[in-house]
Order: sequence, then structure tokens, then C-alpha cells
Amino acid sequence: MGQSDQISVLLVEDDEAARANIAGILDAAGMSVEQTGDGPTGLNRAGSGAHDVVILDRMLPHLSGIDIVTRMRLAGIGAPVLMLSALGRSEHRVEGLESGVDDYLAKPFEPDELVARVRALWRRANRRSHEPVLLFGDLECHVKARTAFRQGRHLPLSPKEFELFRYLMDHAGEVVTREMLLRHVWKLSFDPQTNVVDVNVGRLRRKLEEGFDTPVLETVWGTGYRLIARADPARG
Repeated sequence: MGQSDQISVLLVEDDEAARANIAGILDAAGMSVEQTGDGPTGLNRAGSGAHDVVILDRMLPHLSGIDIVTRMRLAGIGAPVLMLSALGRSEHRVEGLESGVDDYLAKPFEPDELVARVRALWRRANRRSHEPVLLFGDLECHVKARTAFRQGRHLPLSPKEFELFRYLMDHAGEVVTREMLLRHVWKLSFDPQTNVVDVNVGRLRRKLEEGFDTPVLETVWGTGYRLIARADPARG
């Protein structure tokens, strides 16, 4: 990776020893790191748009990592977020990912895995910047702005609903299984034995279809879900 491609990281971690350790790992990997241990300061710096990846500790004083990423997404700040936490149970991961976190790494972790996760988030965000708008039928997905439209009408999606919509748009017309959604949208390599996928698909379906004449998100029973093109409502 050349100097022009150096990854800029914002690290928000209140434990000084942990922060120094993480910053040292990232610096040794050739990344530039801005550090803070305070939640409100972290939120303010995340809003500057100066960082490629944001790393948040889950438990922070004054403003938690969950609160920070929720406010970031509501403000339209799309920088990828990696959350670090000693709380590694599936329900904790699901809560973080539902709030708009892009990836979740439980403490303790291996330095190589941390670096790999940050680079993967950077590559994913870089690819998205070259595909600003995805179109399928009468649906639009504006990737950088993290907004969705149907027939030109804005759809008010939550952060996780947008990630789900984006993934379905990436695979528009194809059947997407529940396992694919858990792996790519929730970043889970196991089934948390909850109905988190079904609940979120149901919410997304309502927002995509309420007030419109035709459905666009169908359930393929026993398999998964599929977006179907409805460019002309008169087609039925």
C-alpha cells in the first residue's frame, strides 16, 4: 500500500493502555491514527469526515460506542465503524450491528485480525465510493448518502434497514438466503437463534411497499428473499 493510500483511523478508547496498544498496532501497519478517550469528542471528530475508518470501544464515558454510531448514522456520516468490546455474546454483537456498526471485534483479539478487519472495512468503503447509485426497477440506493428511494419517493430507512436494502440491491433479482444476510449484513458466522433477520426484512418490506401498488420484496419460502423489478406499476 502506497503512502497515498494510507488508511486514516479515528480511535475512540478510554483505557489509556489499550488505546496506546491499539494505536501502536495500527501505526506499525502503516496507518495514521487520531486518538481520543472521550465519547463526545469522538463523535465530534467522526463528523469531520477526515477518517477512513472509525474504531469505537463499546463502553465509553459520557457517550457509549452504541450512542456514537447511532448519532453518526442519523447525521448521515457513513464512515465504516469497527466496534471493540469485551462483551462478545451474540446478543451484544447483534445490538451493535443493528445500531449501524459495520464490524464487531470481541476483546481480547489478535493484532493481525484487528489490522485485517480495518483494511477490509477500508476496501469495502473504497469500492462503494465508485458505485454511488444502484438502480433496479423503480428502486434507487444512494450508497454514499445512505438513502433509498422508490419511484423518486424517499424511504426513511434505519441504519440496519439501509444495510439490508443495500445488500439486496447488490443481489437484485437473485435469491438471498437468511444465512447470507446473517453473514454479510450482521457479520455473524453463526445463527444467533433469534428472529432478527425476519423482523428487519418485515420492516424493510413495509417501507418499500406501503403506499405503492405492487410488491418488490418477495419471500421465497424455505430459501430466502428476492427483490423483483417493478419499473411500471401498471404491469402488476
